[in-house]
Amino acid sequence: MDVLTLARFQFAFTVGFHYLFPPLSIGLGLILVLMEGSWLATKNPVYHQLARFWSRVFALVFAIGVATGIVMEFEFGTNWAVYSRFVGDVFGSALAAEGIFAFFLESGFLALMIFGWDRVGPKLHYFSTCMVALGAHFSAVWIVVANSWQQTPAGFHLVEHQGALRAEITDFWALVFNPSSMDRLIHTVCGAWQAGAWLVVSVSAWYLLKGRHLAFAKASLKIGLLVALASSLLQLSTGHDSAVGVSRNQPAKLAAFEGHYNTDPAPLYLFGWVANAGQQVRFGVAVPKLLSYLVHGDWEKPVQGLNEFAPGDRPPVNAVFQTYHAMVALGLGLIALAVVSVIQWARGRLFTQRWLLGLLVFSVLGPQLANQLGWASAEIGRQPWIVQGLLRTSDAFSKVVGAQAILASLALFSVVYALLFAVFVFLLNHKIQHGPDEADLPPVAPFRNEPRADV
Repeated sequence: MDVLTLARFQFAFTVGFHYLFPPLSIGLGLILVLMEGSWLATKNPVYHQLARFWSRVFALVFAIGVATGIVMEFEFGTNWAVYSRFVGDVFGSALAAEGIFAFFLESGFLALMIFGWDRVGPKLHYFSTCMVALGAHFSAVWIVVANSWQQTPAGFHLVEHQGALRAEITDFWALVFNPSSMDRLIHTVCGAWQAGAWLVVSVSAWYLLKGRHLAFAKASLKIGLLVALASSLLQLSTGHDSAVGVSRNQPAKLAAFEGHYNTDPAPLYLFGWVANAGQQVRFGVAVPKLLSYLVHGDWEKPVQGLNEFAPGDRPPVNAVFQTYHAMVALGLGLIALAVVSVIQWARGRLFTQRWLLGLLVFSVLGPQLANQLGWASAEIGRQPWIVQGLLRTSDAFSKVVGAQAILASLALFSVVYALLFAVFVFLLNHKIQHGPDEADLPPVAPFRNEPRADV
């Protein structure tokens, strides 16, 4: 395996593993705001118990996410030094903003959220929870902005520095609001909301199947399902908007999404296998001209095909096709599961349908797989460019780093990440098996100088 492939595989591995955790922290942050807000609004002690239990899970996810994110910073400077030199001014601004406005905000209030339950008033504690959730979302903003700039560069000019070109910012807000950033941000955040929501749903359904913590599980499941339904439907809408943006800004990527070679009205495939040599989708089932209608609002308007691009400027078509369609299938499956679950809830059958609860236990895997596949289709679909139209991936890695060094570090990362994942699973399982503490149920009237009231 050549050095470039090894370097790309190592970065994909480290990023993919890290990306298991930030979506969970973003989604759980939103849910904690809803749970604790419900406690403040209703004074129902069950919501207090929900917020305290899930805040402990949030703290675990946050800690592992921070630990796994550090490695990528070093990879930029070792394996991808040419890339770092080229985008340093752009990424420096976005990552500095992420550190100031997101990480410090999130970590600064985290201790108060975790340890301040019995030390500060309920309103101040709720404020800290809101700030932690806001910080988690701000992290997504700046990371997605930086990545989106690679997809659709804007607000910069090229200058020569020490014999090499580099991008320098000329308009910070043009960088932030580059042509793809907002569509991709909303789509990414919706995926994160689903990751958190389906984790809550999964654990709650497991408690119901086991007959444990029933009041807690029912309340937790309801909140999780509402967030899952809303975010999954919003995900469908934002996914459409994002695809329309891709058709304008990265037509080769859109063509790869659907294995579309000739510029003509394009079908939308449900599944298939792209044979690049024959320029066709084999074993495929498609709706004729539907892609043209979805991206242009016109059944007959042609969609730019891959043959419009030189062979060296095309992404690996089948890999993009498969990851994209698998993501879409999982997204539609999660919508169906959420709709069926809410209907059963409305009919008063949700908590007694064991087959449905069993599906909900495993639902936690769906958004994680969809997030990984979506990220893969977006990044592979950008190839051969690491910065669209400006810097090729083959020109961006460090020539002084050898294959043996990358293999050795990859082996070490694999061991460390396996241990981290084992620790995460062990601690998460311990928290789930232990369940919520009865001590987390406060008196029915949790505020000082207020009369008690029935739940």
